[in-house]
Amino acid sequence: MQKILLAALFAFTASTAIAADAVYDVPQTPVAAAPAFSWTSFTAGVQGGYAWDNQDILGILVPSGTVNGDFEGGLLGGFAGFNYQLSNNWVLGIEGDFEGNWGDGTYTVSPPSSFEYGLDWQGSVRARAGYALDRALVYGTAGWAIGRGYMTVPGFEKEKENFNGFTVGAGVDYAFTDMIFGRVEYRYTNFGDKNYDFGGGLGPLLNSDIDQHALRVGLGIKF
Repeated sequence: MQKILLAALFAFTASTAIAADAVYDVPQTPVAAAPAFSWTSFTAGVQGGYAWDNQDILGILVPSGTVNGDFEGGLLGGFAGFNYQLSNNWVLGIEGDFEGNWGDGTYTVSPPSSFEYGLDWQGSVRARAGYALDRALVYGTAGWAIGRGYMTVPGFEKEKENFNGFTVGAGVDYAFTDMIFGRVEYRYTNFGDKNYDFGGGLGPLLNSDIDQHALRVGLGIKF
């Protein structure tokens, strides 16, 4: 009887050890690491800001020759583009934007005569290059810029001209989620100069030269 009990106890102990080994030998499934954030994507968003426009006006309505007809106002529009992140965290891209411009001003020649001027809208197509610090992207940008300027003088209809020049600036994009990012940007834009020919050669001829400093904030989506 004693031998039977010892044999049963040995069998029970052995089976328990084998079961424990089986449990510990079950391979554990590794937890997959979260993929690293990447700026490679198409982007689109809205932006707004404020612009300070410096304008030199030269023409026969200006007794002293050249007048600083500066003006300022708000900006509101949108942007769209594409970014590609390299393996060393540098990011290259291209982007275009289009904005309404609420900047305007008035210059008085001799009271009550005066003329008005400003920009109706502006846009750009730019290259972008930056460095990704995880979800923050510090970048520089430069490219072509266009703007629709206007001017009025007493006795003539409003004249409009398309200005063409360049824009250059820098900013920071920050991704709040994998899809949504915010933006802060400064840009300098030189729109070049254009002539406003009032009356088809029968009125005054005024030359306008415009450059701009602007601050913008934006909200975009990656897709």
